[in-house]
Parts: sequence; C-alpha cells; structure tokens
Amino acid sequence: MSEDKKDIAQIQQEALSGIRWNEAGLLPAVVQDARTLEVLMFAYMNPESLRLSLESGQTWFWSRSRSELWHKGGTSGNTQAITSIHYDCDSDTLLVKVVPEGPACHTGENSCFFREIPLDSPATAEAAGGTVNSAAAGHDRFAVLGELERVIAEREVNRPEGAYTTYLFDKGVDKILKKVGEEASETIIAAKNKDNAELRLEVSDLIYHLLVLLQERKLPLDEILKELSARHERPRRD
Repeated sequence: MSEDKKDIAQIQQEALSGIRWNEAGLLPAVVQDARTLEVLMFAYMNPESLRLSLESGQTWFWSRSRSELWHKGGTSGNTQAITSIHYDCDSDTLLVKVVPEGPACHTGENSCFFREIPLDSPATAEAAGGTVNSAAAGHDRFAVLGELERVIAEREVNRPEGAYTTYLFDKGVDKILKKVGEEASETIIAAKNKDNAELRLEVSDLIYHLLVLLQERKLPLDEILKELSARHERPRRD
C-alpha cells in the first residue's frame, strides 16, 4: 500500500471511529447532487454499506424493508459516483455528494423529493405575525437558474436525441465557447442599439450558454455565487 493510500485509510478509520450509529446500528444518509446541490434521496447506511461505499466510490445502503445491503443502481444502472462524504456535528448523520447516472427515485423522477406541500403566501405569513426572509425571497427570485443548471446537468448525462443541449455537449468545449462568444457579441450589439426587448433575449441566451460551459467544466454555479459573495464582502478601496 502506498503512503498516500495508507494515510487516507488511517484518516477514514479515525473518522469512522467517531460515528454514532443508532440503536439499530444504522446511520441516516442524505444524498445530494454534487453539481446542482439538489437533494436526491434519503437512506440508511450500516458499517458494511459505508465501507463498501468508501471502497467502491459508489453509494451502498442498508435496506430496512429487505434487511440486506443495497447497491444503488446495481440493477437499474442509475448508480451514484461519490465525490465527498461529510458527517454532521453530532456524528450521527451523513451528507453524501454524488454525480448521479440517471434518476435517483424509483419513480423515474430525478429526486425522491418531487412532491411539494404548498405554503401560504409571504403576505399571509406577515399578516399572521411572521416575517419574510429576504434571503429566501432572493433565492426564489433566482430559482430558475438552479432549475436550468439541473436540467443542463441531466442533458449531459442522458443526452436525449434532438435536444440542443445534447448537441452542444456532443460537439465539445470549442463549440460551447464559440456560442458563448457569439451570444456575448449579440448582447453588446443589442445594448448599443438600446433595444431592451432584444437585450432581454440575448442576455438569456448568454446565461444559458454560460451555464452549459460551467457544466462542461464541472464548475457549479454555487462556486460563482460564492466568489461574487466573497468579492462583495471584501473591504472597499474607494
């Protein structure tokens, strides 16, 4: 065993020794898409399934209903390649970030959490004495970007025939970069012409192609948002 692998194995063992398994010897595991940060599913791991997950680089769980180990995607082919595993401050819950090969849910949905409970409107919440979280409102404002990023990521994996996004990924980064350049130029022209209707369309095209580029480079949009946030928080020099 190489020194690097020995060090990793030792670190893993130290981490596992602090895990707090429940009375059934299980640990809740939240599975999240590493690219879009969408929560895909919730399952349980036991020591053996966690060991197999670490060794194979794919998710393994313990099925409570069948009382057996469960390799996610072992039958369907919808496997999950693990990019990281974190455990929480109480050492009793795992967060597993993955790159999925297909939908996580047995229904064919991308995420198991596809059913939503409607909430009262923000105005209703205020009338009831609650407050509207401005950060949450801002997140909802840009929710379409997260959804678009998720769809683009799915297109890259599944490559549906006839889809324009599939065409871009098939052609590769040079084609994507060319389109980004074209859309940037057309955005400039629309702005110079003071045509806001055209500018709206061109900026939308530019943002879409930039998201395709980020997906091709495996750079999550959240990393861009973190960079913007960090710049905003830096002391001003003017």
